[in-house]
Amino acid sequence: MKTINVGIIGLGTVGTGTARIILENADVIEAKTGIHLNLKRIADKDLDRDRGLTLADGVMTDDASLVLSDPNIDIVVELVGGITIAKDFTITALNSGKHVVTANKALLSTFGREIMTLARKKGVQVGFEASVGGGIPCLKALKEGLVANRVESIYGIINGTANYILTKMTDEGGEFEDVLKIAGEKGYAEADPSYDVDGIDTAHKLALLIDISYGTFVSLDDIYIEGIRKINPVDIEFAREFGYRIKLLAISKASNGEIEARVHPTMVPVSHQLAKVDGVYNAVFINGDAVGSTMFYGHGAGMMATASAVVADIVDIARDIKEGSTQRTTPLGFVDEAIKDVEIKDIDDLETDYYLRFTAVDQPGVLSTIAGVLGKYNISISSVIQKVRKEGDPVPLVIVTHTALEREMKEAIRIIEELDVITDETVIIRIEENLGESE
Repeated sequence: MKTINVGIIGLGTVGTGTARIILENADVIEAKTGIHLNLKRIADKDLDRDRGLTLADGVMTDDASLVLSDPNIDIVVELVGGITIAKDFTITALNSGKHVVTANKALLSTFGREIMTLARKKGVQVGFEASVGGGIPCLKALKEGLVANRVESIYGIINGTANYILTKMTDEGGEFEDVLKIAGEKGYAEADPSYDVDGIDTAHKLALLIDISYGTFVSLDDIYIEGIRKINPVDIEFAREFGYRIKLLAISKASNGEIEARVHPTMVPVSHQLAKVDGVYNAVFINGDAVGSTMFYGHGAGMMATASAVVADIVDIARDIKEGSTQRTTPLGFVDEAIKDVEIKDIDDLETDYYLRFTAVDQPGVLSTIAGVLGKYNISISSVIQKVRKEGDPVPLVIVTHTALEREMKEAIRIIEELDVITDETVIIRIEENLGESE
């Protein structure tokens, strides 16, 4: 039986789950791999909190350097989070010739090029399956299962907090702030939920999906980001009438030598599998030129689901160590000479369908005036709904367009909002009508 020594830095929720799986499922791992994973050292600032783990004497320490400097530790698992001290730990481990496993999407989407280049130079691996989709093995699928495919598009629901909020607003009603409060009470939202509801967490994960799909390194600055704070129950109801559900989607498409990279609320046809991904669940829908459409679905967060992915990376690396082939698969799944910068499509060049909700004075000629402006900018109307309200009150005028150019849409909306008949900011939600195969 081959023994591989593992050191963990950070014994929070995911760290505890990782240790628990290594200890409690040792027989399963050994039966499948012929490898014993030995938890040699665990570092955490809090040595007093009971995590429900039975550890040998001397395993726990509050000094991370004891993990990093131990010559017998083969794999370092970084689970402290953030992008400062976590980067220091990661770089130190790699420079010491240790393999690294992490769930840190912010770290890798910010410093991925530096970290992965160093790993290649040192002849070690970086595993980060848990950084996207929690327990869903979507990164391994892209690197290995879909290795023969050109990835044509990716659509991801990859933030459980945002998806929970949108699901609850859709199924039960309620304003965004009220539902956000409930999400916090249930433990689905952080005290500061900005990363989740403003789309930043989703964008970090999209960056990694793009890196692996196209053999590149993109940054957060390359990705267009909108969150869900402005989603209103009235828009959810209108979406229902048009046959859509609103989801916070991570979207990437490859066409004409450019890559789309965007995160924003999106109307998805109710018949599509992604429209049925509810609550805190995640899903990644991938279109490959050979395989067609595939979807990976499951728990996108949580102690044991995320830890499952962490341990999967540990086992992958341990198998390679056992066989003496420590760089069988590169971090991005591309050979070094194939990794290149890609052209990111400017959001103004996007062509898609749009949902528009205007708030306008209830008087004759308003629709024709708005339609005239849209027509001037080559935007044709597919459907219109106008609700009647109490006499004298502004009314919502909802228009769904055919495919239009984002740049022209922005200019048209700017002109329309200068009209005296418009009383509030226009709501714009992009529509993805054709995401691939649907049920």
